[in-house]
Amino acid sequence: MCAASRLSENEPVQNSRAFATYPSSSAENYKDGLAITGKGPIVRSFPMVPGIDFAGTVSSSSDPAYSPGDRVVLNGWGVGEQHWGGLAQRAKVKGDWLIKLPTSVSARRAMIIGTAGYTAMLSVMALEKYGIRPGSGDVLVTGAGGGVGGIAIMLLHKLGFRVVASTGRPEEESYLKSLGAAEVVDRAQFSQPGKPLQKERWIAAIDSVGSHTLANVCAGTKSDGAVAACGMAQGLDFPASVAPFILRGVALFGINSVTRPKSERIEAWDRLASLLTQAELEATIMEIGLNDVQSTAGRLMNGQIRGRIVVDVNR
Repeated sequence: MCAASRLSENEPVQNSRAFATYPSSSAENYKDGLAITGKGPIVRSFPMVPGIDFAGTVSSSSDPAYSPGDRVVLNGWGVGEQHWGGLAQRAKVKGDWLIKLPTSVSARRAMIIGTAGYTAMLSVMALEKYGIRPGSGDVLVTGAGGGVGGIAIMLLHKLGFRVVASTGRPEEESYLKSLGAAEVVDRAQFSQPGKPLQKERWIAAIDSVGSHTLANVCAGTKSDGAVAACGMAQGLDFPASVAPFILRGVALFGINSVTRPKSERIEAWDRLASLLTQAELEATIMEIGLNDVQSTAGRLMNGQIRGRIVVDVNR
């Protein structure tokens, strides 16, 4: 058994339809890094086991929707923040927080995708629902070297979009192009205060950075384009002007991956299963043991890790 998550058996779950599971894999996400290093107000109460996602197998359930042996995945719902999270070997959670994994997706593959990939898929879906289509123009992806950014590039490329990747690590250009980026640009052009309206450069963007970066991304978006905002690596602030929204009709979508309806979660995971192969995903990860989580968190916060961090909690 390779395990992944634990919400304490001693912590009450306010839902009779709960179950215990022996997860098979977990991950270390940006939000986990913030919690572990104390660089962000993520943890709501102590003590706390971090880990905002996990995938595993049901061992027992009082929820009629699940039976022992079912393979499941969890993203969000305050796990790792308000409820003990995925960086452990057992979990007891509400049945409503889970969905069954697509048949073709192993627990390990689910955690290579993880909350980062799930968030990237939600972002792509938001742009599609707004009417952004391949051929409409370039799509910018900021924070391209991170988990959300890397998988967003892969998804957009698979769907036929021309992707422009923004990164502060020029040495990663070949890696980002291997994921499907057609062009790589320096994040420095976005990270400082800029003009309220700038040259129209892309029809859409997926931003995991926030702050001045998001403001500049919106300012450079073409008329009737759209931006999906799903992260805050640079900051929670949004020092922007209303000009792109009023004068160009740019739409800004906030991507909340934590409490999405089950139907939307299932749609996202079904599409992830069909679009991303195991071989492609393997190129985006580093794998660590549970004992390495704390030391890796500092590197993650310092931008020294690319792609996804998969955690084998049995070592």
